[in-house]
Amino acid sequence: MALPLPFPPASGPHTGDSAGPWVLGLSAFYHDSAACLVRGTEIVAAAQEERFSRIKGDDAFPAQAAAWCLDFAGIQARDLTAVAFYEKPLLRFDRILETFLALAPRGFQAFQHAGPLWMRDRLRVTPLIRDGLNGYDGSVLFVEHHASHAASAFYPSPFTDAAILTIDGVGEWATATIGEGHGNRITTHKEMHWPDSLGLLYSAFTYHCGFKVNSGEYKLMGLAPYGRPRYTARLLDQVVDLRDDGSFRLNQTFFNYLGGLTMTSNAFSELFDGPPRQPDAEITQREMDLARSMQDVTEEIVLRMVRTAHKLTGNRHLCMAGGVALNAVANGRVRREGPFDEIWVQPAAGDAGGAIGAALLASHELTGAPRTPKPSDSMQGTYLGPSYDASVLAAAFDLLGAPAERLDETALIDRTADLLAAGKVIGWFDGRMEFGPRSLGARSILADPRNPQMQSVVNLKIKFRENFRPFAPSVLAERASEYFDLGGESPYMLQVAPVTAAQRLRIPAVTHVDGSARPQTVTVERAPRLHALLRAFESRTGVPVLINTSFNVRGEPMVCTPEDAYACFMQTGIDYLVMPPFILEKAAQPHAGDLARWQRPLALD
Repeated sequence: MALPLPFPPASGPHTGDSAGPWVLGLSAFYHDSAACLVRGTEIVAAAQEERFSRIKGDDAFPAQAAAWCLDFAGIQARDLTAVAFYEKPLLRFDRILETFLALAPRGFQAFQHAGPLWMRDRLRVTPLIRDGLNGYDGSVLFVEHHASHAASAFYPSPFTDAAILTIDGVGEWATATIGEGHGNRITTHKEMHWPDSLGLLYSAFTYHCGFKVNSGEYKLMGLAPYGRPRYTARLLDQVVDLRDDGSFRLNQTFFNYLGGLTMTSNAFSELFDGPPRQPDAEITQREMDLARSMQDVTEEIVLRMVRTAHKLTGNRHLCMAGGVALNAVANGRVRREGPFDEIWVQPAAGDAGGAIGAALLASHELTGAPRTPKPSDSMQGTYLGPSYDASVLAAAFDLLGAPAERLDETALIDRTADLLAAGKVIGWFDGRMEFGPRSLGARSILADPRNPQMQSVVNLKIKFRENFRPFAPSVLAERASEYFDLGGESPYMLQVAPVTAAQRLRIPAVTHVDGSARPQTVTVERAPRLHALLRAFESRTGVPVLINTSFNVRGEPMVCTPEDAYACFMQTGIDYLVMPPFILEKAAQPHAGDLARWQRPLALD
């Protein structure tokens, strides 16, 4: 998979270093902008712009994320051998322009809305990169969108050889690809193209059910178990012409995303019993049934694509990326029912992960270095973001006027386990921040899964979100099979699995209405402090499981800094904030009873 431009010779102070060149990968201008710094074939740092800007799903140029990555490595932009952007803007604009011309004059309103954005930003990526990196004058490379996804899936995976499946809304023209990786090379075998897109189909149902496109799809997945598949036949008969290989054609009569400013059309409303739900309206049985029907169709399409990938490649391993690869229910079925022996899903499978793929693909093309997969993977547990040592935390507490107790490691774990067992909710801030959408024990809210009321407590009083939303469990990896029918590890919360019948009554707060859960299996190697906490909690309760949800409130990104964590702690019903080696009690904080002092208006996400 060749890049579009030749690489210049390596230059700067790192020339000749055995660790290889520095390459910065960037994704931007649609949603979930991010930066990833790679040296040779190793990921050094990665972060999403939203964590710094505090704008959820921020699509701006990731200036702060890129600056942090460079600062973490102790280098400057001039030390980079190349910057790799996760797609080819001219190809994407070609698709938009062709779509407009094909629909003219009907699509003029949409083009009038998008045109200024393209002229201001999206056709000026190279100068924006140079300006955003303080005058960087080195090579800027452009990688096709789905090539970035494929690279993000294969290169960090634990497999020497694997089939690769990418599925999302749309890149330049592709909406899904099947390929394979061997050693350090990736080949694409098959593509599906715009406007036929599983990602856009799922987003259309997300929109029609009253959730925000590009961030509310996981709500649709969580709502599906409450519904019945009464629209499935209608969907497959009239909307989706599905083929055996997983490819399909969409009947565009039912959509408005080609030339309009909405996802669905009046015909869609007529077919599915009414107009889109307003975001603040009550969720009815119709929305539940729409969610279930769309989820069932999604799983069927993904399974057919997976079988085709196996047939085309004959490989035993599968890697997946693209926004649809975050559908953990579909992933669970792929693991249980698919033809592959092992699957690995990029934990930042959406556009943010494109920064990783672009950087790794560029670096492999540049160096030609052999790839040596790691037995687990090369994502380092996704702990690729900022961390703060005890001196920085102490200084932050002083500035905030926040009383904090410092404990040694054993005492801190024991105290936290005691509090969790007593029903307290903990804000947990430990080590390097996660990259991607899942909280995995670095920026987490933790609670007791045995309490059947805990789901409502955390949803309504802490997360300020819909009560139907399920919570994921973290579980000791060595005990996971007793609680979940996983068939292997699940370190990144990327597959839904049944809770074993023997344990459902013991962990009701993480068992969804259909008896399933989306677990994180925790090992001492990936997350030593969370592993120790789970063991301590088990010693007190007999249960090696905790509720683990992201450390944020509705409409805001996951917390990044100590100040973010403290503000979230103070504006919610979190009882204690644990930031090793410190623990903070809510009742001991000044203004603890004055939530208005800390709260900000909540955006609908």
